[in-house]
Amino acid sequence: MIEIIAHNLAPIMFTSVMAMLLLGYPVAFTLAAGGLAFFFICVELSVFAPDQIRLFPNLLQANANRIFDVMRNDTLLAVPFFTFMGLILERSRMAEDLLDTIGQLFGPVRGGLAYAVIVVGALLGATTGVVAASVIAMGLISLPIMMRYGYDRSLATGTIAASGTLAQIVPPSLVLIVMSDQLGRSVGDMYVGALLPALMIIAMYCAYIFIVTLVRPNTAPALPAEFRTLGGGVVSLIVMVVLSVGLHFLLYTYVFDGLRYETRFVWSATLATAAALAVSLLNRYLKLGVISRLAEQVIIVLIPPLALIFLVLGTIFLGIATPTEGGAMGATGALVLAFIKRRLTMKTLKEALDSTTKLTSFVMFILIGARVFGLTFYGINGHLWIEELLLSLPGGEHGFLVVVTIIVFVLGCFLDFFEIAFIVVPLLVGPAESLGIDLIWLGIILGINLQTSFLTPPFGFALFYLRSISPGKAWNDEVTGKKIEGIRTVEIYKGVIPYIVIQFAAILLVIFYPRLVTHYKDDVAPVNLDDVQIQLPGMGAPQAPGAPSGLPGLPGQNGGDGQPGGLGLPGGLNLNGSPPSAPADQSGGNAPSMGLPGLPSGLGDQSGGGEQPQQPAM
Repeated sequence: MIEIIAHNLAPIMFTSVMAMLLLGYPVAFTLAAGGLAFFFICVELSVFAPDQIRLFPNLLQANANRIFDVMRNDTLLAVPFFTFMGLILERSRMAEDLLDTIGQLFGPVRGGLAYAVIVVGALLGATTGVVAASVIAMGLISLPIMMRYGYDRSLATGTIAASGTLAQIVPPSLVLIVMSDQLGRSVGDMYVGALLPALMIIAMYCAYIFIVTLVRPNTAPALPAEFRTLGGGVVSLIVMVVLSVGLHFLLYTYVFDGLRYETRFVWSATLATAAALAVSLLNRYLKLGVISRLAEQVIIVLIPPLALIFLVLGTIFLGIATPTEGGAMGATGALVLAFIKRRLTMKTLKEALDSTTKLTSFVMFILIGARVFGLTFYGINGHLWIEELLLSLPGGEHGFLVVVTIIVFVLGCFLDFFEIAFIVVPLLVGPAESLGIDLIWLGIILGINLQTSFLTPPFGFALFYLRSISPGKAWNDEVTGKKIEGIRTVEIYKGVIPYIVIQFAAILLVIFYPRLVTHYKDDVAPVNLDDVQIQLPGMGAPQAPGAPSGLPGLPGQNGGDGQPGGLGLPGGLNLNGSPPSAPADQSGGNAPSMGLPGLPSGLGDQSGGGEQPQQPAM
């Protein structure tokens, strides 16, 4: 019985720790305690399975270095920077300004408020990167307005919850930072690979709203004209957009044509949006009347968060800054924006710093616990057990990805994405590399998967966030004077189901069309091994032109034929052909071979002493 346990410690350890996590025990302490407990158990059982258990008591000291490696990880510094940036923006009421302005813009269109929620969710995801902040902010601002104007409850709640989870996949996402760190890949490549899938998911959300407005127009009515305070002027906005896009195209095509396409896009888009912002500010403060009030407000409200996005992603794509440095600039930019809007107070700053410290400590404790767990798990060949288990699946790389998607989706319903990233993702690296799977591709699939798990009833975290701020009882609307019924939990669950279907469709598209992600490798120049030349440096004086290849001679030492001798060898070391011929005269007056003193004249001159022995053929 003990031998059976000793030979199956890997699955026993993994299932035991996962069961403790699912029961709700603190993650960091469960991982660390499980790792330490199984370490001592495995050391005692190592005599029964010495070929499988490679643990001994002194190995426990390695945990200190492993924990210090976590502290020295510069990539994880981006986590507190991006978290602080998002919290400052959320507390400076940027979401409120965006929802109000974009809601006015899409107001005349059926489903306009739903489109506004999706667009703002994408912008918040690209600035805050925190699902909880996005869902709560949009739920507090948008849900009462959507209920006021007759939106279907399930459609409204589902749209808000799904749009809030875009923070999981839209760069610069915390999920992508942690995923790239655990997969051992560049954060910049992860951001570039996530760009097209994120845009695809946003477009699929908007397409769903469009279909709903066609099939059931009463579920998403347009905003009444009396509540559109900014008036008309869409044509003016369209003209500004067309001019900005034209300027962007000209810069992209003719000015920055020699750069990578991401770099060209960032520079040209930055200059085009800066020109549009300058026109809008001049129109407002100089009363020029060149563009409409709606176009002016939309541009002024949208440009600051877009500029912040370009400040972060643009510097990373341009290679000017690392993701950590980009996060630091993003946090600084958020403080500047909040200060300009006169919303940066000591209370706001203190709350943002407190929340950032708590989240960062949470992440670090989980990572330290995962390192302790990993030492024991790898010491009992647990990674080999996982690898054999996954490589035996049918279907090759697609079968592997489908099964991993299902497993991570189920775990995502119960565990936070940090826990999955630090525990499960490192175990998938070996099998994925054995199957030739691009790890950036795998990371994007897992990111979309975790986004989906945030929506899944009954344990989706986004559903809990929305439920916590949704009115459960009827209330009297101050604007219309009507009594509006409260939101039921079943209505929230019903509303997210179509978006879960969209998410799974997006995952399948990324799995079966990997070019959506792997385009990040297009601009990497291939290396032709035939063109690689290796030149060894000389070990003495430089060789004369035409000298045989080998080790050059030392100064003052000459070999045969007047060529420098390598280390005192005549003619240098010829590595390309037959050995060099012996010198014609080896009398004591000539330079000795190997640096030895010359022979006496009686022994060194053997010209008359008989026949010389013939050298054996080589």
